[in-house]
Amino acid sequence: MIKILFICHGNICRSPMAEFLLKDIVKKRGIAEQFYIQSAATSTEEIWGKEGNPVHPGTRRILEGLGISCAGKRAVQVTKADYKKYDYLICMDSMNIRNTERICGKDTEHKIYRLLDFTDEIRDVADPWYTGNFDVTYRDIMNGLEAFLDYLREQNKI
Repeated sequence: MIKILFICHGNICRSPMAEFLLKDIVKKRGIAEQFYIQSAATSTEEIWGKEGNPVHPGTRRILEGLGISCAGKRAVQVTKADYKKYDYLICMDSMNIRNTERICGKDTEHKIYRLLDFTDEIRDVADPWYTGNFDVTYRDIMNGLEAFLDYLREQNKI
């Protein structure tokens, strides 16, 4: 089983979008049983006490428009233990990589990636928290997910 943790700053916009889109893609391709997919934040800004905030309405709108439910998803923070638990910790931007390494320690097993590094457009995923444009973020994430799945195929992992 391939264990993937998508990571962004707050775990309400980009990382849950990537989590639920990839879950939908692998389900439709009949390979869902090969994956364990979750998402988390590097910060605690969207987590109050023991409960995180739900997925941002902009992300929910994109997912619901595709017939994908993210009901029940709440923001959680990455933990040091996640480094051992997951095969891939896929961050949405360079700052997420830095903060993930602060939480988990050095990436000695080469598990931490930036999503768009799997594509020909090596850069950060657009952050809709600042841009307000969830459609651009959706396109970035879909490009990254398809490239990541291509990478897994090339590595003979799926």
